[in-house]
Amino acid sequence: MLSQIPHRRFLFLLTGLLGIEFVVLAIAPNDRRDWLLENVLLVLFVGAMFASYRKLMLSRISYLLIFLFLSLHLIGAHYTYAQVPYDRWFESLAGRSLNSLLGWERNNFDRVVHFCYGLLLAYPVREVFLRIARLRGFWGYFFPLDITMSTSMLYELIEWGAAAAFGGELGQAYLGTQGDIWDAHKDMAFASLGALITMLITAAINVRLQRDFAAEWNESLRVKGRRPLGEDEMRRLLNRGDAA
Repeated sequence: MLSQIPHRRFLFLLTGLLGIEFVVLAIAPNDRRDWLLENVLLVLFVGAMFASYRKLMLSRISYLLIFLFLSLHLIGAHYTYAQVPYDRWFESLAGRSLNSLLGWERNNFDRVVHFCYGLLLAYPVREVFLRIARLRGFWGYFFPLDITMSTSMLYELIEWGAAAAFGGELGQAYLGTQGDIWDAHKDMAFASLGALITMLITAAINVRLQRDFAAEWNESLRVKGRRPLGEDEMRRLLNRGDAA
């Protein structure tokens, strides 16, 4: 059981495994420039995780989910996402092509990773929201989905900007559209679907285990402030300032 492993030991184990993966997959990648470009955000993310570790120690399951997603990313960065030979690996194990089995006509590793972005990271995002912003009820499920969707959009903009800045083969390798003009839209949709599934599963578990689930959900949707804001609030603040 994860709960039986001390936090620090568990995080040290995952960090060590991720470090080994990083070193191994840094050896002779398909495209060294693309590998460097793909891993800039990973290095920044891991650095931020370590910087915030003492103030915000996440649960073991959150760290495990983050580790799984970063592992998938390292594989994609090594081969470039459009060239990960998952189909050959599957065929060597099952004797049949995965693409033919599912009716895929392109290398869909990038789409799987976008799906896993939502599926694996929505729960850690929810944990951060619950512990820092103290979100409850509906909002504790909505905002992880919302953040997944918005960050997916932001990443697609980063991809577009990088491809436009670097151009040529490097830009195309990083973008990885494989000729699909709707690639960015589908990536965002799959990430959103993954996050939605995770939030539905989390809600289903909490419905069963949390006795006040319905009351907390209803309270989160209750109107707390009866007075309008906007220009009315601005007038009240100005009046308060004049009275002082």
